[in-house]
Amino acid sequence: MTQPTAVFWFRRDLRLEDNVALYHAQISGLPVLPVFIFDDDILEDLDRDDARVGFIHETLEGIHRKLKDWNSGIRVYVGRPVEVWNDILSEYEVHAIYSNEDYEPYGIKRDKQIQNLAKEQGVAFLQFKDHVVQDIGSVVKADGLPYTVYTPYKNQWLSRLTSDMLANHTPREWNWFPLSKSEFPDLNSIGFKKSEIGVKPYQLSGLENYEDERDYPGIDGTSNLSPHLRFGTISVRTVVNTFRNNAVLLSEVIWREFFMQILWHFPDVVTRNFKSKYNGVQWRNNNEEFDAWCTGMTGYPMVDAGMRELNATGYMHNRVRMITAGFLCKHLLIDWRWGEAYFAKKLLDYELSSNNGNWQWSAGTGCDAAPYFRIFNPDTQVKKFDAEQKYIRKWLPDWGTLTYPRPIVDHKMARERALKTYRDGISE
Repeated sequence: MTQPTAVFWFRRDLRLEDNVALYHAQISGLPVLPVFIFDDDILEDLDRDDARVGFIHETLEGIHRKLKDWNSGIRVYVGRPVEVWNDILSEYEVHAIYSNEDYEPYGIKRDKQIQNLAKEQGVAFLQFKDHVVQDIGSVVKADGLPYTVYTPYKNQWLSRLTSDMLANHTPREWNWFPLSKSEFPDLNSIGFKKSEIGVKPYQLSGLENYEDERDYPGIDGTSNLSPHLRFGTISVRTVVNTFRNNAVLLSEVIWREFFMQILWHFPDVVTRNFKSKYNGVQWRNNNEEFDAWCTGMTGYPMVDAGMRELNATGYMHNRVRMITAGFLCKHLLIDWRWGEAYFAKKLLDYELSSNNGNWQWSAGTGCDAAPYFRIFNPDTQVKKFDAEQKYIRKWLPDWGTLTYPRPIVDHKMARERALKTYRDGISE
């Protein structure tokens, strides 16, 4: 005879502590069966050594080992979510499914399918706010319309912030479904192999000089939090509680939620310009120049150092992200969607809303974007942010040698070409 259970569905919340949906499952009075689904709809587009899959697997395995202390574990599945949930609901006497909300278009569609499946079988499908501080549609203007400019959004976000939003959701006692024979699958059985790239531990301390150091890629002065927030190995409430008195770091969290609500309110931004007046811009989309950009062979050292750092580590410094993205869109006149897709493939902290928002910001096509006529001079950026060439020398061993490429485009010519192309393509 099967035992009644509450099932908690791990997704982008890979932790036991301060996990809202898991907390509610734990206090439901039913033993909790944790599950994770390696989603074939997502995995089929990834390289077999994708470091993010390895990080998820490693993190889950660590949680699984902890659960052995309670004679339990994580049930790991590989497949399409609807088919997997059919199997779970057949195998166990499930009273309710608990999960944290997902605000990306794919996640919303997937969760609606599971909600319908659960309803057909008389099972509650319960979702909770976890990886944002403010409810996704709650920070709006007086007329109820969403903010599309960051600063007023930030001010409203801060004015609405309460201590209840930052409360810790960790149960006093744990009640897990017994899984004495639960085996955790190795990475190969999921169809992947270990990457040479790894996720760095995050830093919550030693960031007192963040405001002064954050623009200098040669200084290791960042928190490395972004992939951990992306996959939920730390709760956003912990981060905000830690940085409440650090306005600059707190602002980074608010930017994250700003772009999330933009994507939620305007899902078309995934493939379209946020500002439709830029739809007439004629991108050159030269494949050879795109390949040079991807491989860090443009002849502009700050751009090339950034791209080589990305390819080698899955990271890129935020200031350098702006420089490389602006160079692709403005100097080379390559569609921001090309660059966005490349970053999506390579970045360990890839998050659709932030990646899309930042790329459209760089291209000038997005909400609250840099104006189209703001075109960074990559050489000036070196003088301002890497004057001692620490960053460049680290990632460009060939810089200054005969093997380092000459610039693939002249800055002055490219700037004038971009200005004309944008002006000609804009419709008011």
